[in-house]
Amino acid sequence: MRYFVILLLVFCTPAYSSGLDLRHLVRGVEDQYMGASSTARMTMRVSTVHWQRTTEMDAWSLGRDHFLVRIREPARERGVATLKVGREVWNYLHKVDRTIKIPPSMMGGAWMGSHITNNDLVKAAHVDEDYDFTLLSEDQTSWTVEGTPRPDAAVIWGKIIYHIEKQRRVPLQISYFDEDMIEVRRISFDRVKKIDDRFIPLRMTVRPLEKPGEKTILEYRELNFNIDLKPAFFSLRNLRRR
Repeated sequence: MRYFVILLLVFCTPAYSSGLDLRHLVRGVEDQYMGASSTARMTMRVSTVHWQRTTEMDAWSLGRDHFLVRIREPARERGVATLKVGREVWNYLHKVDRTIKIPPSMMGGAWMGSHITNNDLVKAAHVDEDYDFTLLSEDQTSWTVEGTPRPDAAVIWGKIIYHIEKQRRVPLQISYFDEDMIEVRRISFDRVKKIDDRFIPLRMTVRPLEKPGEKTILEYRELNFNIDLKPAFFSLRNLRRR
């Protein structure tokens, strides 16, 4: 998603685009919050049928394969953190001072209790490598692009459909389908703002369609690009910092 979702090029686009590079377009959508490097402060609100939860987080990224996020609030969860390097993910639980590497069997599990999964953190950065893309339709303002898994790709979605605004090249909505081609999750984007040379939706809402009324809203309070970060920053030692 990639929960967590860069290379957004802003230029005038003709109404119809027969030569559109769909793989590059989708990569830009999935990588939009990262760039070469970034820092962010985020608020995540999770609503289920039984409870609601709000967390404040700081995040850092370097390219597509390095990501670190740490909870700031609430105080009882301060220091809980997630690290992604390549296709591997670790969680740090500060109360028990324990680092857990997420095994493949748990990659579909909820990330920090939200409707974003551990798999989103890993696979979103590689969608353009794991899927083939087809332009389903377009009009004066948007494209609809379908992604279907490559035969050798180890993915959980039967297909993904992107609705992308042409002028600013930002996602409007992304729909996720299971192996039976039933839509099971929908992410919508809004509050678009220009930051540096790109347009970014500062709010994304994740809805699990099999659980009506539940949702996760992830909102960017601050977002800065081209930060001086090195790969060494994304270490297990730094994951455990409080």
